[in-house]
Amino acid sequence: MEEAASNLRMNIRKNLNLKFLCHGLSLRKLLLIWVGCAILAFGIVNIHQQVDLTDGGAIGALLLLNHWFGLPASIGKALFDLICYIFAFKFLGAMFCKIAIISTLSMSAFFWIFEKFPPILPNLGNLPLLAALLGGSFVGIGVGLVIRAGGSTGGDDAFALTVCKLTSWRISKAYMISDFTILALSLTYIPIYLIGFSLLSATTSTLLIDFVSTVGTKQARNIQIPRLHTKKDYALFIPSILRNLLL
Repeated sequence: MEEAASNLRMNIRKNLNLKFLCHGLSLRKLLLIWVGCAILAFGIVNIHQQVDLTDGGAIGALLLLNHWFGLPASIGKALFDLICYIFAFKFLGAMFCKIAIISTLSMSAFFWIFEKFPPILPNLGNLPLLAALLGGSFVGIGVGLVIRAGGSTGGDDAFALTVCKLTSWRISKAYMISDFTILALSLTYIPIYLIGFSLLSATTSTLLIDFVSTVGTKQARNIQIPRLHTKKDYALFIPSILRNLLL
């Protein structure tokens, strides 16, 4: 009798633990996280690492600190993510942190997989404009899918989502302000023409993150893409897009 009661208690504990771990994690959310992480890791390994594109957010900050202070990226990344997740836990809740941990581990797994093989895409170093647009697209779509599932690919995503929670900003505005700040500081060691392509990549990714993470939801909005007919239209294209992102 005692053995049967003990087995019953153990089964109840297992079921409760399993229910807790799986709570809020539907198959659809897991698939979104895995697909998003795969797209993001593929783009960084096949484009960013080959072309040496910098970035706003956490990646750009780590490169900046490594250049000027010699801080290893592995240490800086861990500290940055830890601080951001502590704030995220306070303002976004335990569920967000649980999904964020799953997505972060998934990112590491896909990085490990793609780095085991030679790059699939050709080196686009001689085509920086194409590299910036493609790199930004991979990052934007990948991160957007993970955020849509309620997760985060790193501390910079958690930071942006926390800022949105506290200020009611759109996520694109939080990303653009942090990206502009890091890219401006990166001018201290990176040529301005490379910063220009990095800014284009960051703008592309931010636009896609905002679209992919909100399309079909109440938070979605129409971003007006200006028509290009005259030289003046082309000159005002980027300012017009940035205005749509920040307002």
